[in-house]
Amino acid sequence: MNVKTLLASAALATATFGIAAHAESDNPTIQARQQAMKTIGQNFKIVGDTAKGTMEFDAAAIQAALTTISETAATVPTLFEEEVVDAESDASDDIWANWDDFVSKAEALQAAAADASGMVSSADDLGAVMGSVGGACGACHKPYKL
Repeated sequence: MNVKTLLASAALATATFGIAAHAESDNPTIQARQQAMKTIGQNFKIVGDTAKGTMEFDAAAIQAALTTISETAATVPTLFEEEVVDAESDASDDIWANWDDFVSKAEALQAAAADASGMVSSADDLGAVMGSVGGACGACHKPYKL
């Protein structure tokens, strides 16, 4: 992957999956969901910032971030099992209308992050990571995030 493509992917991922500023819900179920999404976003930001070159490459930090993304993604279906929404939630009602698809997308993110954590040995590997993990995030955000 060339440098321009890598930087474009990193910029898009950071813009798309960065930590969004929104109000916190008072509902504990939604708070738990929001915290999980923040955790995923914060860890994906480590990968994106490293891909952009604004963070020094550290294979252990990248692998830890990807492991955290994978572990957190594994909790997503449980966090969304109960159909709870409020004004402070970015969750679309389509989650519950298309439950099996939503769960498969969470599982795809979990698998992409787990697979990627084992393939990062240099900054040159980050383009593929941004594509696979970022793509899995986007595949869920597009239909299921308001």
